Parts: sequence; C-alpha cells; structure tokens
Amino acid sequence: MQIGFDNDKYLRIQSEHITKRIAEFGGKLYLEFGGKLFDDFHASRVLPGFHPDSKITMLQELRNDAEIVIVINSGDIEKNKIRGDLGITYDMDVLRLIDAFTGKGLFVGSVVLTQFAEQPSAIAYEKKLQALGLKVYRHYPITGYPSDIQLIVSDEGYGSNDYIETQRPLVVVTAPGPGSGKMATCLSQLYHEHKRGIQAGYAKFETFPIWNLPLNHPVNLAYEAATADLDDVNMIDPFHLEAYGEKSVNYNRDVEIFPVLREMFERIAGESPYKSPTDMGVNMAGFCISDDDVVQKAARQEILRRYYQAQCDKRKGNAGEAPVRKIELLMKKADLTVSDRPVVMAANIRDEETGAPAAAVQMEDGTIITGKTSPLLGASSAMLLNALKHLAGIDDRVELLTREIIEPLQDLKTKRLGNNSPLLHLNELLIALEMRTASDPNAKAAIRQLGHLAGLEVHSSVILSSIDVEMFKRLGMNLTCEPVYENNKLYHN
Repeated sequence: MQIGFDNDKYLRIQSEHITKRIAEFGGKLYLEFGGKLFDDFHASRVLPGFHPDSKITMLQELRNDAEIVIVINSGDIEKNKIRGDLGITYDMDVLRLIDAFTGKGLFVGSVVLTQFAEQPSAIAYEKKLQALGLKVYRHYPITGYPSDIQLIVSDEGYGSNDYIETQRPLVVVTAPGPGSGKMATCLSQLYHEHKRGIQAGYAKFETFPIWNLPLNHPVNLAYEAATADLDDVNMIDPFHLEAYGEKSVNYNRDVEIFPVLREMFERIAGESPYKSPTDMGVNMAGFCISDDDVVQKAARQEILRRYYQAQCDKRKGNAGEAPVRKIELLMKKADLTVSDRPVVMAANIRDEETGAPAAAVQMEDGTIITGKTSPLLGASSAMLLNALKHLAGIDDRVELLTREIIEPLQDLKTKRLGNNSPLLHLNELLIALEMRTASDPNAKAAIRQLGHLAGLEVHSSVILSSIDVEMFKRLGMNLTCEPVYENNKLYHN
C-alpha cells in the first residue's frame, strides 16, 4: 500500500520532544494522554504508514522514565458505562489496559477514581483493585468546577483530593474513555507537588487535530468526522495567533477551557508556562508526513467511512441525525460524494442486478471484485473467496469450497445448533477453507493471501452481522455498509 507517513521518524522525534518537555519543567511532567494508546486504527488509516501501536512503542522507548496512572470516573463505574468499540464496561477496560501496559514492559503506578462520591459500585471496585495489589486514590467533585478558580485551586478544592504518589519523571495520565477526568487529575497533582516544593509541569498529547496542518486539511476534517457525536469542532487557535502571529489548529473544548487553565497555572505556580492551547501539546505527527497526497487521499476515504458508520448507527437506533448532518457538511468541505468510494457503487449495482445482498472489495491494483448471495454463500463470503482467488492467481471458475463441503456445515448450523440462517459467517468459512489446505493446493494458496487483505476497502449493500463485522476488523479490511437490514425483523445481531 502507498505510504504517506514516516513512522520511524515519528518514534524518534516524538520521544525526543517529550524528553525535552520534561527537562523544561525541572524533571517532572504530567502528560495527559488523549485518544487510543493501543490499536489506533483511525490514525493508521488517515496516516498510511502510522503503526496502530506507535504511541505505545514510543512510550516503550521512555519506559525507564515513565509510569502510567489510569483514571476512571466513579459515575461511569456506577452506570456500567460501556466502551463502544470494545463492548466492555469502563471498569473492565481499566483491567485490560493494566494488563496491556504491563505486557509491554510499562509500569502502572496507580488507578484514580475521579468524581468519587461514595458510589457503592465505586467502593466495591476500589476494594477489588486493592485486592489485586493496585494503589488506588480518590479524587472528589469540586463545586463550581471549572469556573470557581479560587475554590478549585485551594485546600478545599484540589487540596481535598488524594495526593498520588509517583516515582518517575514522566507520568502518563490516561483513561478508558473521554470524560474520565485526566486533565483535572494532572492539575490536582501540580497543586499538590507545588505545595511540597516539587517542580512539575503539565502537557497534553493528542494526535488529532494535527496542529500544524491547515484547518480544512482532510486529516483534520476526518478527525471531526470521527468525533461527530461529541460536537468537537476544529478551529484556529486564537491565543496562538495573538501570541505568535502564527495559525495553528486546535479544537473548541481546549480553546474554550484555556483561559481557565491559564489562571489555574498562575494560581498554582505564579505564572502560566503556556500562551496558547497549542503550546500545551507535544504532538509531532505533522512533521512526519512524507507524502501529503497519499495522506489526503486516505483521509478523504475515512470521512466517507465515518459517514456510512453514522448512517448505520442512526439506523440501529444508537445515534440521531446530528452526526450524519455534520459529516455531510464535512464532505462538502472536502468536495466529496459517495461516488468517491468506488466499492459503494459496485456493491449496490450488484445488489440491484441480483435482487439480493451484495458486497464489493477494491484490490490494491484498483480492481473491484464483488460477491453475490447464493444458497451456499452469503455475499461477504463469496466476495472474500473471490478476492483470495484473485490474489493467489486462481482461475475464477475454480471452487475453493464445493457444495459437498458447505452443505454438511449448513445442516450442522441449522438442524443441530439451531441457527436460523444456514449461510456461513466469515470465521466459519475461513475455518472450512483452512481444513481444505492439507488436500487442496488451491485452498492452501488462497489462505496464504489473508495477510494481503489488510487495508483494502469493502462495502456491503446491507448491514452485516456483528460476527462478520468483527472478522473484517481482524483482517484489517475497511468495511462500510448501506444503512439497511437484509430483512424486516425487529431484532438484528
């Protein structure tokens, strides 16, 4: 695939920049880490060449100086808030993150329960963490936050929070999701450190929007599309423009809160180290784009993917009309229509021709391959087999899985396991194909091509099952679906 981002350069200059920022604050830095530390597939899609785990790899280079503090909102524990992309609750995700960090050789120092107000679930969770040998701290609601700065920056405000005992120069503050209290935790620690006579600073690490790209650059528009449900809006940082006469891009929440943060810094340390929200950031991704044309093309496709995702979320009843309308406006800014995604038209035309669900994939060489629904195979399964045959150079007339192989599996699904549909899911299809590799050279050649599917664009003329959606994710294929169901049932899975 075409590469537009220099990942090696990114790892080098990003770690150097963070190390420099630590030194600027006298050897102690609280780094608020936004976005995904693991599996940042949005970044890898809009910046081709960016590795999904680049941020973790960068932290691993600083492992001897870094420790992780994970914060979770006590209210989210009480409400059993679920992380949408993983389908697990925030409290379970904290445990997953701890395992992931330690598995990468990173030190997790503690967990902070923010907005703690004696919630029964939060108390139970605190005991669970302590039983696992983890340090747990409590941070409390502060009346008038964030406007009553005199109260916030006092012993009755930040001073009432537990002081988090940290050991290393770089303290990375992260969370399972937004609204967890990362920034407040960092500022609370600055207050406590200053009272103890310890020099410490604060910085923020957010990959998007990329501050040194133009406001309407497709990469920044793609970020707005990805956060359409959060009402984030990219904007020129007015404080940076006033202070330096330079345009830089930030987003509305950071710009709106900056005057408050600046006054908090002044009350804590006597002066603010930053003149603008952009100054607070340490993101160096914009300096590592090696081919802007490739990056722009990739980001434009991401905007279209987000449009279809918003449409499907609306159809499923998981979101309203607003995200769809917002992304439509972003598409206009980027001069985009759905026809700029070739697999959409290919899948929909195939659907119209056959009168049944269809799917299409665009290969790396630009070839569009489709799949149709049949009594033996669903459209996605047929398309996947056709794509593997194309990659392996197998004649299209060759049947990798014959009727004699598929029908017994269908009977097992429907007659013995009680499934309503006999059609094989993608995972079942690939298991069946793998079992053929011992006796069929074509099946073996096809299976060997699975790694070449990553990054390919796919479209389905109907909303797919959660199992097939997950399989496309595992294969690294970029799936979109029309916002329609295959049937008129009320329950879909």
